[in-house]
Amino acid sequence: MWLPSALLLLCVPGCSSLSGPSTAMGTIGGSLSVQCRYEEKYKTFTKYWCRQPCLFLWNQIVATRESEEEVRSDHVSIVDHSGDLTFTVTLENLTADDAGKYRCGIATILHEEGLLGFLPDLFFQVQVFVSPRSLPGSVHFLLLILVKVPLFLTMLSAVLWVNRPQWAVCGKQSRPDEDNNILS
Repeated sequence: MWLPSALLLLCVPGCSSLSGPSTAMGTIGGSLSVQCRYEEKYKTFTKYWCRQPCLFLWNQIVATRESEEEVRSDHVSIVDHSGDLTFTVTLENLTADDAGKYRCGIATILHEEGLLGFLPDLFFQVQVFVSPRSLPGSVHFLLLILVKVPLFLTMLSAVLWVNRPQWAVCGKQSRPDEDNNILS
């Protein structure tokens, strides 16, 4: 009686058989990738990504078919890198609607006969955040306009001031071509 309960404790969401980031961030129009790591015993299992709640009939799911083969669904792709025991999910052309909770999982239900057929899927939750624009990019632009350009212009003015032509010689105004005649 205690065996099924103990097995369920081994495969609760977020267990060590499957791991990855709990959050992922991207910007509108950009892309983001999530890498999920699994144990070798799950090498041949189907890996998937879905928006929570993962109700197979209502939510779009992208799932692996074979190792190293990219599977695409709309702007989401998944690739199983079985040699590294990882699979990577990539969301491209992000929109604000892509923000939310997702599941990075391994389909274990009915994968093999016997006891394993009764185990729930392995998965962990990933919170996806999508920001309106790249913060570092906008900060750099503001820094460029408000600090770097004025600083550059100030330095350029100082260099031009220091290197300005010295036409006054001993209180007498002269032109540069007259100075050459005096020296010769």
